[in-house]
Amino acid sequence: MAEVYFYHLTRSPLQQALPELLERVLSRGWRALVRGVDEGRMRWLDESLWQGRDTAFLPHGLAGGAQDAAQPILLAIGDENHNLAEILLLVDGAKISPKQAGDYTRVCLMFDGNDSDALNAARGDWKRFTDAGVAAQYWAQEDGTWVKKAEKPAS
Repeated sequence: MAEVYFYHLTRSPLQQALPELLERVLSRGWRALVRGVDEGRMRWLDESLWQGRDTAFLPHGLAGGAQDAAQPILLAIGDENHNLAEILLLVDGAKISPKQAGDYTRVCLMFDGNDSDALNAARGDWKRFTDAGVAAQYWAQEDGTWVKKAEKPAS
């Protein structure tokens, strides 16, 4: 059964927080699917990851290429898991149902805590997942680190 982790971004934007989480995913030997809602935004995120951090290389690609299945990190819109990822990272308001979450080991929902619409949507998602009995954790950025603020076990 999947776990859903909510990442409340307050100190850094997505393009800074996402590489940190992706490094952790790869260090565990997992594959990641980063799902967004806008092709232009995903191309921008792809470029941001290529320019990336000096400390780590994040091998990745945009969905739609001949090598999708081989990508350790695949950026996509839509429901297909072309790279057989264990971890799904939802960005920019991308959604998944509690039933679909069961296809992954972990689902990470990243949202901008400075955007009231994104914050309200994440609260609704928390309720939707926990009401469905999915284990959930809520993490927030504080003083440059992630701090677990809430946890609800699977029921």
